[in-house]
Amino acid sequence: MNLNAQNNVTSERQFEKVCTILDAHNRNPQKLISILQVIQQEYRYLPKPVLQYVATSLNLSPAHVYGVATFYSHFALEPKGKFVIKICDGTACHVKGSTPILEALTKRLKLKEGETTTRDLLFTLETVSCLGACGLAPAMVINEDVYGQISAQRAVEIIDEIAVKEANHADS
Repeated sequence: MNLNAQNNVTSERQFEKVCTILDAHNRNPQKLISILQVIQQEYRYLPKPVLQYVATSLNLSPAHVYGVATFYSHFALEPKGKFVIKICDGTACHVKGSTPILEALTKRLKLKEGETTTRDLLFTLETVSCLGACGLAPAMVINEDVYGQISAQRAVEIIDEIAVKEANHADS
């Protein structure tokens, strides 16, 4: 087996899940966004080596694939936690106290300045301009669950409850 053939076998094994996703989309470059969405669901972000592999597999330039991945805010190039917490900082939420919630969660999750994801990849904390839940201000979303009229104390309690469930689930 020559070196190029050996490298191709190694790449295919390394990117087996990606190959399955590409095959499910018939390796159609027109389905790039759908492919990236499924890859992100699998990995919780888009690793740069995977983007390179997708580009090569779809016969697209790496710049094109990277451009799509960075254009859409839905895609992440850094690992995200299993639970993505979005704190609304729109006008209504800000006025009704979203900043203390953000500060309390940052402290509880032990995130340093510039960090958004916990080291154990359990939580990612983000601020968003608007959740479209102004009547529930201040609002927070964890994955798909919406929490309205939330206090900093209640937000921390919710995070603690999730952490306990996850720890118990890991022990099972």
